Amino acid sequence: MKPLKLLVSTLTAGMLTLSAVHAADLIVGSATEPSSIDPQFSRTGNNQNIAMQIFDRLVDTDPYSQLEPALALSWTNTDPLTWQIKLRPEVKFHDGNALTAEDVIFSLTRAKNVPNSPAPFSGNVASIDSMKAVDPLTIEFKTKAPTPDFIEQIGFVYVVEKKAAQNASNDDFNSGKAAIGTGAYKFKSWTPGDNLILARNDDFWGAKQDFDNVTVKFISNDASRVAALRSGAVDLIDAVPPSDVKTLSGISGLKLFSIPSARLMYIAIDSSRDVTPFITDKDGKPLDKNPLKDLRVRQALSALINRQLIIDRVIDGSGEVANQLVPKGVAGYDPSIPAPAYNPDAAKKLLAAAGYPNGFGITIQTSNDSFPGDAEIAQAIGQMFARGGLKVNGVVAQPFNIFAKNATNQEYSAFIFTLANSTPTSATGLRNLLMTADKNAGTGVFNRVRYSSPAFDKAMQTATAEFDQAKRVEKLQSATKLVFGDMPIIPLYWQKAYWAGKANLNYVANMTGYSSATLTTLAK
Repeated sequence: MKPLKLLVSTLTAGMLTLSAVHAADLIVGSATEPSSIDPQFSRTGNNQNIAMQIFDRLVDTDPYSQLEPALALSWTNTDPLTWQIKLRPEVKFHDGNALTAEDVIFSLTRAKNVPNSPAPFSGNVASIDSMKAVDPLTIEFKTKAPTPDFIEQIGFVYVVEKKAAQNASNDDFNSGKAAIGTGAYKFKSWTPGDNLILARNDDFWGAKQDFDNVTVKFISNDASRVAALRSGAVDLIDAVPPSDVKTLSGISGLKLFSIPSARLMYIAIDSSRDVTPFITDKDGKPLDKNPLKDLRVRQALSALINRQLIIDRVIDGSGEVANQLVPKGVAGYDPSIPAPAYNPDAAKKLLAAAGYPNGFGITIQTSNDSFPGDAEIAQAIGQMFARGGLKVNGVVAQPFNIFAKNATNQEYSAFIFTLANSTPTSATGLRNLLMTADKNAGTGVFNRVRYSSPAFDKAMQTATAEFDQAKRVEKLQSATKLVFGDMPIIPLYWQKAYWAGKANLNYVANMTGYSSATLTTLAK
């Protein structure tokens, strides 16, 4: 099937029609807004949801995160350090220029150095030693070390046109001047805080899209987004609040689409710094020693969280208790890791053993528009911490664009974040989230708490250099057990993803939780 791409759009009359005479337009209410139209600016979901409609990657994934060819028709490992990629012929950019190997080489080179990126693609290209255009549609790569999952790494970098992007600024992408892709839809306009408008690319190399125009309406408020769908103001919404699932499923003329996802919700813990900004004593005075550096404290925080209660009461059953990065079904999942237990008594003993019998003060930071229930989940966890003897100085919820930037800049001590595993194995997620942050090595690009474990890094290096698939999975499982035993993040749950739309639409739900125009069609 065609790669994952986001369709969020707006229809002025709220009616979808398609005939030889009348064009079909689509209006989607989206919970999040991008921080840039530059597809390489940030790997966060709010940006990728838009990028995947305008631009393409070398490979994409099916709804279950298995690889599919996109701009790359084939990839061959000719020796442990050499790969050859054949590009799809007759692919055109939106300005009519043909896609060539030089565009791909430029894109993979550019991905390392996009200014001010809060979640860069640098890790995806770090293994590249050299690139050479063998002919206009063939590229030969040399890697710095054996890299069995090479296509999973470089394959998810969006390809931009060299001519349009070579000297382009972020403003050039946001205005549309440089937003020239090969994707199913062309950029028309972006009004920050309001909408993004796209037009169908009739020269698209893939399947012809059903909609001439797509309008993405940014509606971060859950109630407003649901109301827009019910009133007919929009045709499709993403991030359906779990509390509205039952109601929407009973309304004639509407459909729900859902899938258990590989998106992990977790608490990131600042265990790397000797002093951390939002940890205090019980009187609110800053501590000169960071208790989060102690594994027993991190274990205690985990034991104070009743995950199933959060799933049942806050998100209405729309999740599954998590104990590691990826759920069952994704290669690298380790079934031997025990489920996290809710045990306040054990937590208090752990805190006392760590030297904090009376607890300490903590502030929880979160987004308020990133995923269903994010602010409410933070409040619930704050209450659980308080009942366990901690002094919760505050639960602070902010818009995702502000929150993510601050988290990346290490401005928090404990914060709730999310990671969607979009590859067939856990390797990329583990590499980006938990390996030591090293720009040259391309590791830890999402490691916002700067956790570092030489033992885990070595285990990952061994796993990702293994070409035998079964052995690589076993080594990923070992690395997973090692790092989650150290608890640099506290896993909460894997999200169940929901979309809702009018009955004359079909939508392909996907484990990554992405919303895509190319996954939305008119029901036949």
